[in-house]
Amino acid sequence: MNIILKEIAQLVGGKITGNEDLIITRVSKIEEAQKGDLTFLYLPKYEKYFSSTNASAIIVKPDFTKSRNNITYLELDEPDKAFAKIIVKYFSSNLSLTGIDKSASVDESTKIGKNVALGKNVVIAGGGKIGSNVKIYHNVVLLENVEIGNDTVIFPNVTIRENCKIGMSVIIHAGSVIGSDGFGFNPDDKGVYHKVPQMGNVILEDDVDIGANVTIDRAALGSTIIKRGAKIDNLVQLGHNVVIGEDSVIAAQTGISGSTKIGNHCILAGQVGVAGHVEIGDNIVLLAQSGVSKSLKKPGLYFGCPAKELKTSHRLEAHIRNLPDYAERIRNLENEINVLKKQSENKS
Repeated sequence: MNIILKEIAQLVGGKITGNEDLIITRVSKIEEAQKGDLTFLYLPKYEKYFSSTNASAIIVKPDFTKSRNNITYLELDEPDKAFAKIIVKYFSSNLSLTGIDKSASVDESTKIGKNVALGKNVVIAGGGKIGSNVKIYHNVVLLENVEIGNDTVIFPNVTIRENCKIGMSVIIHAGSVIGSDGFGFNPDDKGVYHKVPQMGNVILEDDVDIGANVTIDRAALGSTIIKRGAKIDNLVQLGHNVVIGEDSVIAAQTGISGSTKIGNHCILAGQVGVAGHVEIGDNIVLLAQSGVSKSLKKPGLYFGCPAKELKTSHRLEAHIRNLPDYAERIRNLENEINVLKKQSENKS
């Protein structure tokens, strides 16, 4: 694709220093960019690549020192966000799936909207509703009464169990399972576990993004709900009756136990674990590998296991690191006390 840099600048509202008629053919990382490429510089740790990059143009902050005259600068306050906007507009992957493959099996009772594309070996059971402009890639299975909203994309090998509802403009990446049974078992008086039927479903609201190999359990009763705009990374497990709030982000390898509620605009970093029946309030950030065993309501940063407010966690961690020194100081004090006791006894 060939795009004039001046057009890109108009899209993102940037100021050009250099050749505004430069033709951009690709976007690339700063350390890998070649002639014709557009790159960006946002984090200071990548400035070391600026002197050697072969990019033709670079997006930088307005206060960046323009020490090279053989590269064109596009100046913006937020280079990373502008770069993402450029990729979405001009360079995002072309989802070329069209039509309904002859190997697809669609029950005649399922309602199919306009401009739907179904890949090879797609199976759609009865009673479903598929909205317009939906793309469902190869080997996807939708069981009975599944509803898919307009403009949703489902990538290969996804399974969506019965009665689940998927909103509009949702993306579900390869290998994810939506609506598997919740982990419900009751032991009898002999300690033998018996399965509790999971009668509910999963609801993904509009603009939700589900990563690869995510598992979202159906509710025991009612619904497991992922609310509008939530983004779920790869390899995340969400238990039955979990509720994820609007515009919340959950990073890879996080596990959330059943009946837990996550508020709006939360961030759960990688490998966070949350116990069941816990409530996380709005605007809370749980840093990587934190463990949550009790409800957290106050907005802010939390870290540790059990998770604590970040400042408190850092103070405790500092004390833990100093424990050997504390132990040595205590031994010295005990020795001094013993010496003083002996001196006192000798005087008496």
